[in-house]
Amino acid sequence: MDISIELKAKLEPIKLLVMDVDGILTNGTLSFLADGTEVKTFSILDGLGLKLLMQNGVETAIITGRSSPQVKLRAESLGINYTQQGREDKLIALQELWERTGYTAANTAYIGDDLPDLSAIRASQFGATVPNGYWLVRQHADWVSGTPGGMGAVRELCDLILSAQGKLDVALERYL
Repeated sequence: MDISIELKAKLEPIKLLVMDVDGILTNGTLSFLADGTEVKTFSILDGLGLKLLMQNGVETAIITGRSSPQVKLRAESLGINYTQQGREDKLIALQELWERTGYTAANTAYIGDDLPDLSAIRASQFGATVPNGYWLVRQHADWVSGTPGGMGAVRELCDLILSAQGKLDVALERYL
């Protein structure tokens, strides 16, 4: 995977990947069953990417403005290290996460797609978004995935981080 010198420099120190959910781990569509139960669809591609990332020393976190049992189940099934739901001020939630974990802006990557994510994107060492993210978020992000949210965008970011850290080839070796 070819990566620019600038991206490599920004991604080498990353030890924590923080993600929004709706529009990043899902396609951003809210679906409800007749009984009012919310349905979320997650990408298997993102799941394996996150597992590979965590196996290579990068911890993961979710900060989302909404709360749902589906997010809790997905986070648990993937082994996501930290999950915060119902957090509308993403920057405050991120700062609290830094205080609890010892991570800092200098070793954090954040991916989000809309205005509530913008301050956290700007505060992090590496800010990312998706092509269907809000225009202002795309304007301030260090990187925009080629794949829309919920369709493997997080996997792209995981591969990018692993590549920048010189770990992608080894991570993929067992599949070749």
